[in-house]
Amino acid sequence: MDQTEMKQMLETLGANAKNAARKLATASTEEKNRWLQAMADAIDASEAEIIAANKIDMEEAAKAGLSSAMLDRLKLDHARIKSMSDGVRHVISLPDPVGKILSETTRPNGLLIQKVSVPIGVIGIIYESRPNVTVDSTVLCLKAGNPVILRGGSEAIRSNIALAECISKAGEKAGMPAGAVCVIPCTDRAAVSMMVKMDQYISLVIPRGGEGLIRAVVEQATMPVIKHYKGVCHIYVDSDCDLARACEIIRNAKCQRPGVCNALETLLINEAVLPQFAPMIDAALHDVTFHADDAFKALVPRSVAAVEADWQKEYLCLELAVKTVKDLREAIDHINANGSGHSDSILTNNAAAAEQFLNEVDSAAVYANSSTRFTDGGEFGMGAEIGISTDKIHARGPMGLDELTVYKYKVRGNGQIR
Repeated sequence: MDQTEMKQMLETLGANAKNAARKLATASTEEKNRWLQAMADAIDASEAEIIAANKIDMEEAAKAGLSSAMLDRLKLDHARIKSMSDGVRHVISLPDPVGKILSETTRPNGLLIQKVSVPIGVIGIIYESRPNVTVDSTVLCLKAGNPVILRGGSEAIRSNIALAECISKAGEKAGMPAGAVCVIPCTDRAAVSMMVKMDQYISLVIPRGGEGLIRAVVEQATMPVIKHYKGVCHIYVDSDCDLARACEIIRNAKCQRPGVCNALETLLINEAVLPQFAPMIDAALHDVTFHADDAFKALVPRSVAAVEADWQKEYLCLELAVKTVKDLREAIDHINANGSGHSDSILTNNAAAAEQFLNEVDSAAVYANSSTRFTDGGEFGMGAEIGISTDKIHARGPMGLDELTVYKYKVRGNGQIR
């Protein structure tokens, strides 16, 4: 497909989506839920076809040398497909975020002013690897009354097209407006550059993927972008801490799924417990490579000497930066200086220390005595999520239905003039 054909294709998708937006904005909850139910049933019924398409993507990705973490993100099997359809059904059960009266006031002149939640409009999703984003993003956008234009990565093109065609056909058969769900079927990177300049059609872009992709989208986009550059997540082990429990939490945060954005990347250890804790965490994370400061390396000689860049690195694999700090103050300062504003946790028996950490660490999700792996729309009770925002705008942290709406003011009068 040459550049002219690509531009025409994108213009058509954009125009169709914007036309669908007018209809979606006034769709009832019952209508939207009917579309989603049809999609969930279609995903279950099409499992064999979806897995067949994904198998080809997996084979091609392996030949291309994708890492084990990226292959894990790409893979679809029965459990993951069932999780997708279950996620759709959960979104059906959630309250409709559109039409909520957020505030209401009557002015002295008699004007009734209501602040009401409304859909954002056409949303562009640009993502890498994970085919489940195709479904998660679509159902959340639709429930919030927003059409969606999807542009997945080349490594998952067959999986994404299979999923998008499955759910769009099912939705349209159930009465959803044509053009409400579409996937860009080409892998040319020029399509992204064109897409993010289509502000006449697209109201918001949400990129999901590596830092390079997100920065490229931000630099080129002519519409607002909700971004999440990377997940440099920290856990701080306090001087007053249950060290055995800390080992369990840290192993979960680092090793359960090391290739995801809410996995632990930097471990901070209070110097008072370092001599006792270093051998314990060495045993607990025997399969992890440590990039450590001198104090930890002296106790765990297998560690690699840390360099300055390690404190801001998102490894996405079984590697971990480890730093010794003298107290809570140094831990908080280090996180605020080097973290990505994603998810950070303190492990402590001291309630005052926990509260100070929760109040002063400037991240989207801050934990006390818990794994960072809970920063997830499903774990937060939102159903499927559309992403994790590290921005400081209306959406921060896991983005569910409410974060996919904006608001407008409805003003009712009886002849008032100014």
